[in-house]
Amino acid sequence: MAVVNDQLEGIPLDWGSPYSFYGLKNDPESWEKARAVIIPVPYDGTTTYVSGTREGPRAVILASRELEPYDEETGTEPWKFGIFTLEELPVVVSSPEEMVALVKDVSLRVIQSGKVPVLLGGEHLMSLGVIQAIGSGYGKEEVTILHFDAHADLRDEYQSSRYSNACVMRRALEFFPVVSIGVRSLTREEHEFAIGNSDVNIFFAQNIWESPEILDEAIKLLNPHVYVTIDLDVLDPSIMPAVGTPEPGGITWYQLLKILRHTSETRKIIGFDVMELRPIPGNVAPDFTAARLIYKMLAYVFSSPFYGE
Repeated sequence: MAVVNDQLEGIPLDWGSPYSFYGLKNDPESWEKARAVIIPVPYDGTTTYVSGTREGPRAVILASRELEPYDEETGTEPWKFGIFTLEELPVVVSSPEEMVALVKDVSLRVIQSGKVPVLLGGEHLMSLGVIQAIGSGYGKEEVTILHFDAHADLRDEYQSSRYSNACVMRRALEFFPVVSIGVRSLTREEHEFAIGNSDVNIFFAQNIWESPEILDEAIKLLNPHVYVTIDLDVLDPSIMPAVGTPEPGGITWYQLLKILRHTSETRKIIGFDVMELRPIPGNVAPDFTAARLIYKMLAYVFSSPFYGE
């Protein structure tokens, strides 16, 4: 227990809590064996349309209990890799910047413990905390952020704040280049910024529908290490209606899985997040879809040539 406490000083823990992904045990032995750590962040302080993503982490974790253990695509049972779930991070409602700093601190401790951080939001701005933590140990040329989103999120500021949901990829660019997949909503200024910046590559949803093979071009742009950030609104609303700003014309479930698996087979994924679920009372399909996506990602990450069984 002493080793665990030294590693996790300052991280909210609740040993023995039933609140865990897939219903797995949260105890010191589970921590030692875990290769991935779920970091739930129930925060949606800068959302501007429909709020409620703060309820996302709990809904996903509850849905994860109904997942089947076996992944037929990889032939693995991801829960056996070891998945530890932290207690929900306390929310700092007064300052999104302080909230990002908290996520960074917790993520850094997870990374330093040799485990893969899996952020569960909550609003997309919180991804910046993990990206900042990764930036403490990697150079710009070593990592690419693979960004799945309906929105470019490249505004320099929004509503007089540089720490807004609409600015997360602009802030992320201060650390690593970004490859964005599935974008179909952005401002003229964001588009012009992306065109003029060699560290930004956007693959628009319409172009993916017309020429699915362009996703292979996206893979070629990735550095040896990849952080994957998934805003669930990248998926078409027919699949994922439970988001704050559902944009028509999104990518499909299998398009998303194809590029994620290809990435895991050719690059080392050093962390990922699944963000922006806004649960809809009475409709559990989106909750289950998000939980299944996390489970698939764990299967891809830990069955890849970079991790092994």
